[in-house]
Amino acid sequence: MIDDGGRPFRFGVVLLGDATPTWTQRCRRVEALGFDTLLVADHLGRPGPFTALGAAAGVTERTRLGTLVLNAAFHDPVLLAREMATLDTLSGGRVELGLGAGYVRSEFDALGIPYGTAGERLDGLERCLDRLAPLLTMPLFLGGNGDRMLRIAAQRARIVGFSGTTTDREGRLSLIAGSSYAERVDHARSAAGDRAGEIEWNALLQVVEITDDRERTAEELRRARAPHLTLDEFLAAPTVLVGTVDEMAAELERRRRDLGLSYITVLEPAMESMRAVLARVRAG
Repeated sequence: MIDDGGRPFRFGVVLLGDATPTWTQRCRRVEALGFDTLLVADHLGRPGPFTALGAAAGVTERTRLGTLVLNAAFHDPVLLAREMATLDTLSGGRVELGLGAGYVRSEFDALGIPYGTAGERLDGLERCLDRLAPLLTMPLFLGGNGDRMLRIAAQRARIVGFSGTTTDREGRLSLIAGSSYAERVDHARSAAGDRAGEIEWNALLQVVEITDDRERTAEELRRARAPHLTLDEFLAAPTVLVGTVDEMAAELERRRRDLGLSYITVLEPAMESMRAVLARVRAG
């Protein structure tokens, strides 16, 4: 038991849709729903992260802005530092930088960048971090699932995230069981050493569903999203949150106490459902 109840919850949402004329409306909605951070990804075919966050900075006042996550292979670290510093200034110091090694092979192929092995991509991430770190003025977010990625994150980042997924050679994601997730947390906290208490630990939720019949709904979701897991493994995974609002709030409290997960991120389709959960958690 970690008993990290002293660290307050933070909640973030990753906006996934196109930068259509509704983009600024959706950014305002994130803030109105009470989320603490508005995040964007870095995938081809989706809005460019810097322009999208710049627009978000202009229509929000309180919500922090960040990336989950930029692909280090796509960005020169000195130019990346300039872009992020500009965003930080425009937003009044509200920016968090999330950075990763990349995992979707088709995107590397489209840009003519060697995909390489996971180890080679992590080598590239570390080279990027070495050049970037002296230039950063905002919190750094790193995360993943593998041993080396979590060691890098635990030793270098202020915020460490657990993907709770594995990827195949092409970048397809599979959820891991709750017991495996707990082992990943133990590995990262051990790698952090004395820093563990200073780090903010993040969980990205892949499945969020409010229901009065937790087990029946979870079984349907398991069959569709993670047939390789048992129902118990699926429900115990911190990538999954299913149940009534009270059950979901209690589960988040348990995960904060047992795993230290106080920063909870959801994907855009779940943000309206999470509104009631946020309110319940914050009511105590």
